Amino acid sequence: MTLDRTVAGPPATDLPAVPAPRSRRATPAQWASQSLTMAWRSLVQIKHNPSELLDLSIQPIMFVLLFTFVFGGAIGGSTDAYLQFSLGGLIAQNALFLTVYTATGLATDLQKGTFDRFRSLPIARSAPLSGRIMGDVVRQLWSLVVLLAVGVALGFRITTSPLAVLAAFGLLVAFTVAFSWTSVLLGVLARDPEKVQIYGFTVLFPLTFASNAFAPTQTMPDWLQAWVSINPVTRLADALRGLLVGGPVAANAVATLLWGVAFAAVFGPLAVWALRTRV
Repeated sequence: MTLDRTVAGPPATDLPAVPAPRSRRATPAQWASQSLTMAWRSLVQIKHNPSELLDLSIQPIMFVLLFTFVFGGAIGGSTDAYLQFSLGGLIAQNALFLTVYTATGLATDLQKGTFDRFRSLPIARSAPLSGRIMGDVVRQLWSLVVLLAVGVALGFRITTSPLAVLAAFGLLVAFTVAFSWTSVLLGVLARDPEKVQIYGFTVLFPLTFASNAFAPTQTMPDWLQAWVSINPVTRLADALRGLLVGGPVAANAVATLLWGVAFAAVFGPLAVWALRTRV
């Protein structure tokens, strides 16, 4: 006789229920808190790498000195006149150049597997990205203060009100945050931090130098003026000039904000999608 050793398992209904995975959809308040935590993480890294703060200070000083004393006399007639014209453009250029830090930091985190660890946390998927941008906003403000301080020391004079200066800070931060999603996408797509510098400045050099940041539009060829007049860097530089030394502001500020909305609307979702695909 053969014994049947098969032991019948418990009915399916008796199996313990498996808890559903925790949702990562965060409320706006949770998203803001998580993003601020990630921003603090980004800023704390400066404590362990003080040379980064030195780099944020030296770059704006170098640009102001070089453009004022090398090109000032040839373009503006005098260094003082050129400084009054160019500082708004230098602020815009420096702000966009600093967004490369966002891309480099993201590429480094991805290469080290940091975002793989973030996936195990119950946080919004966009929190690490938005937190990185928020941290870089603080870097932007530091660099802007250094730029203005050096400009004033060299003879730049703010001829508007303190409220207008605050508006210039706000406009610059708003546009930079929106534009930073372009750098976020670049940082996610780049396979290593070294390539970020190459790709980033390949985009930023034509965007910043093919503008009126450093030379008046009317001095350029007609075919180039068509692009320069609508270039977002031109609109931002003109708005900053108007807010700091006087001139038209409203149309340039509105155009700058519209460009910012376009950058965020296009590159923000693409950056989040690219991150989900990569990790």
